[in-house]
Amino acid sequence: MKNALAHKIAIVEDDCDIAENIRIAVESYGFTARHFESASAFEIELEVFKPDLCLIDLGLPDQNGLDLIKLLNDKYQIASIIISGRRGLSDKIVGLEMGADDYISKPFETAELIARIRTVLRRTEKASTPAVINDTYGKKYLKAFFDDWTIDLSNYSLTHVDGHSTPLTKAEMDIMKMFISGPNRLFSRSQILTTLDIDAEQNFDRSIDVRISRLRSKLNEDPQAPKLIKTIYGAGYMFVANVTWE
Repeated sequence: MKNALAHKIAIVEDDCDIAENIRIAVESYGFTARHFESASAFEIELEVFKPDLCLIDLGLPDQNGLDLIKLLNDKYQIASIIISGRRGLSDKIVGLEMGADDYISKPFETAELIARIRTVLRRTEKASTPAVINDTYGKKYLKAFFDDWTIDLSNYSLTHVDGHSTPLTKAEMDIMKMFISGPNRLFSRSQILTTLDIDAEQNFDRSIDVRISRLRSKLNEDPQAPKLIKTIYGAGYMFVANVTWE
């Protein structure tokens, strides 16, 4: 991972005292940080500051933090971590469903925040390099075909046979790369956590389920009877498809 000094962190938080404590903590570990009190103030400076990662409170004065996360994910592909006093599981699930890379509840220890920042940035940097699959002879593949879908590892896209294309997040591509590399094979939750570079202590029970649910939605799966990504209860998940490569 590149030097922390090269990483810019945006703190979008309306509580100035909390934001200042976060800024001091983040900068003490070598990151560059800027505080924005509202979503609008952040959006004005977004393309100038160009953060590598955003720490976003949900209860902003001018906009729901979830809407800002969706914008960052859909338009800019900028990583985000929710920092919120809301500790309910439903808030965490919705946050991940909207595209957040992680969720940390206030109050939190500085060491935990820095560990999560580093994990997300490490995952982001892996995603900035086009993913490839190598066969046993060293040949590289950038596209995989299964069912009615094409997945392009070079630009993180999923395209249906009807021409409709859907972008994949970093975490979604990591999971799909694992699935298409081992179709019809069982993957445990711990294997998926390892693939996502998430420490088990940082994970909450439904985080994997949420990401799988997002993938199923993008694959137009029936959530009650998915045919591609199957849940093997008590064991993990299996990607059931014939995969070819180009």
